[in-house]
Amino acid sequence: MSWKPGDRRHDTRSMIRVDQAGEYGATRIYAGQLAIMGHRSPAARKISGMAMQEERHRAFFDRLIAERGVRPTLLQPFWNVAGFALGAATAAIGPEAAMACTAAVETEIDRHYEEQLEGLGDDDPELADAIREFQAEEVEHKETALASGAENAPAYPLLSGVIRLGCRIAIATAKRI
Repeated sequence: MSWKPGDRRHDTRSMIRVDQAGEYGATRIYAGQLAIMGHRSPAARKISGMAMQEERHRAFFDRLIAERGVRPTLLQPFWNVAGFALGAATAAIGPEAAMACTAAVETEIDRHYEEQLEGLGDDDPELADAIREFQAEEVEHKETALASGAENAPAYPLLSGVIRLGCRIAIATAKRI
């Protein structure tokens, strides 16, 4: 069964809300990192490429929010500031810490998208197809970050753990608020 105008399935609506918020937050993290790193270093060039994909993901969810009448998260102003601050702080520590941030975030997003796909089943092919495509790109981001020295960041296990916990909290709150 595919989505039709007028359908008000709560799970799909919260999926769209949280995914749009997450992709918006990702664009803000990368913006913060690039504000500190510039655009010329090898790490910054990789981050710029990932940021462009996140912009495309965000634009897709922005469109779904408008087309399906989904209320965006009320926490958008918070994600704006918190995402940028996280990106800037990790970039200020160094390129490995910026990559550690990406690896941590994408680990949680991969898990989150997998849970969404299980929940969707065949109910919304448009959303499921996009999530599958975006999930594959998020896994590429994680692999790029790991290959770029994420695990060499200072206090990597602690940094990664704190960022992953923050992602899980952000996901849980954006579904509802």
